[in-house]
Amino acid sequence: MRPRSLALRLLPPLVGWCAVAATALPAASPLRTLPVVAFLLAGPGAAVVRVCAPALHRFGAPAHDDFGRDSDRLEQLVLTLFLSVSAAIVGAAALLAAGAFSGLRLLVLLAAATTLAACCPQLTGRAPAARASSPPAKDATT
Repeated sequence: MRPRSLALRLLPPLVGWCAVAATALPAASPLRTLPVVAFLLAGPGAAVVRVCAPALHRFGAPAHDDFGRDSDRLEQLVLTLFLSVSAAIVGAAALLAAGAFSGLRLLVLLAAATTLAACCPQLTGRAPAARASSPPAKDATT
């Protein structure tokens, strides 16, 4: 694994644990708010999209022009944002249901999930298996 690839792989969990550490700063401080918001908007989703990237590229737009490349990037950005917000909502709902909700616990839960996703290998971009053809229709006249 190349060092640049490893750095990009570990960036979302690093930002997550920095956001957890930033909660020790005074409330409403920009140094506290910035890493927390950045992590909640992009951290968990970026880790999951990295795991799924080869499978996403398999079904992406044709890359013979700039539109295909740009649409894939836009798709990954939107998917990253939606997955991150969804993970935060599901994590908050689970903690609320357990009666243990707090902002710090949610950040720790999301940082741990992001670290786990960053440690997962990427999915392969295999083609879907060919389906068997349907059986021939029976003739109703015989």
